[in-house]
Amino acid sequence: MADPYNSGSPSPPALRFADALVTTAFELPGHRVVRNLGVVRGITVRSRSIVGNFLGGIQTIFGGNITIYTELCEQAREETYRDMVRHARQLGANAIIGMRYDATDVMTGLTEVLCYGTAVVVEPLR
Repeated sequence: MADPYNSGSPSPPALRFADALVTTAFELPGHRVVRNLGVVRGITVRSRSIVGNFLGGIQTIFGGNITIYTELCEQAREETYRDMVRHARQLGANAIIGMRYDATDVMTGLTEVLCYGTAVVVEPLR
């Protein structure tokens, strides 16, 4: 079984994340929760290379969006989202409610990004 917390683990090609039912709300409109499977999460710790830090530093001189860091943040969020969905599917969930992102500086230059929510089994309302 792949480790859901290690994004370095190869993911099975049959898994599709685009069709996952994920919401920041605690209800899923048109569905009812029939089983709560607990908290699921994806975690990554990222750093930018020396070259990336240099280029980011140059961008700060001119102001505006620091694209090199924006891209890093987006990659980290996508990675943790995929890991969270993978974890939920391993538990047998077909939806995740209460999804949130969080980020913490672990140390200078290292940021932990966490994506978490509650894995549930839902059924369509009749």
